[in-house]
Amino acid sequence: MKTAKVAGKRFHHIKKNLKRNWQIYMFLLPAVVYFIVIHYIPMYGVQIAFKDFIATKGIWGSPWLGFDHFIRFFDSYYFWRLLKNTIILSGYQLILFPLPIILALSLHEVRNGVFKKWAQTLTYAPHFISVVVIVGMIVIFLDPATGLVNRMIVAFGGDAIPFLTSPKWFRHVFTWSGVWQTLGWGSIIYLAALAGVSPELHEAAKVDGASRMQRIIHINIPSILPTIVVLFILNIGSFMTVGFEKVLLMQNDLNVSTSDVIQTFVYQTGLLEGQYSFAAAIGLFDSLINISLLVVFNYVARKTSDTSLW
Repeated sequence: MKTAKVAGKRFHHIKKNLKRNWQIYMFLLPAVVYFIVIHYIPMYGVQIAFKDFIATKGIWGSPWLGFDHFIRFFDSYYFWRLLKNTIILSGYQLILFPLPIILALSLHEVRNGVFKKWAQTLTYAPHFISVVVIVGMIVIFLDPATGLVNRMIVAFGGDAIPFLTSPKWFRHVFTWSGVWQTLGWGSIIYLAALAGVSPELHEAAKVDGASRMQRIIHINIPSILPTIVVLFILNIGSFMTVGFEKVLLMQNDLNVSTSDVIQTFVYQTGLLEGQYSFAAAIGLFDSLINISLLVVFNYVARKTSDTSLW
């Protein structure tokens, strides 16, 4: 009886809130519908990861196999190579997570308006270049015979380096070209957070004799720390997603030992070889790792910094 009364009060409160703020909920409705239709309804098809999917029989008509596809993937000779390459490439990118923060802090301290606008435009522009064009530029600049980079190396007395066909160079080229493309755009949200820092804090720190570096360390960074934590958690949530299109475009038979990652393998087995159930199982495994990391790091962040996604 008591539970029914509590539920009734809660329903009445929700109804009253909806009636009072219906305009806000109407603005929210398209986003909710989008996520339901595009992201949640397709989850119905995830069950093919546990089936021997046959297109003519459909999802419901295909026979169940349980965890056979997962066991096959875990026992395969390429499992550890795929997992190792994915983790190393993702970890390499995660290590460079502070770079947009450093750029934002640097731009925020620039007092010359003309130079600041020029620097922002220069760093933002690569974000609008497509991945295909970026890879094309990489191929042109790093070509062993005609590439600008190798010509400079040879001009200084060195030997031309086969950047795109060398397994040991693939990770560096992939990661640092990604940094060049996303660094400026990634700093925008930190600049927005820095714009909200109260000038009175800086004025008080100046009166106390604090240097510019001390004000950055003790005022700016703590002020944007919640933003840093949230974006770091979001990055962790996509840890196993390394940028499928770019990896695939840069991959070749000579660098495949370090460029073959889980997502490219899903593409190969699923779309090229038609092993839909097997590819779905591998993709589900990849997604479960991302979800697990997101939940764990969100919990740690909530306990240590009182800032989290939920």
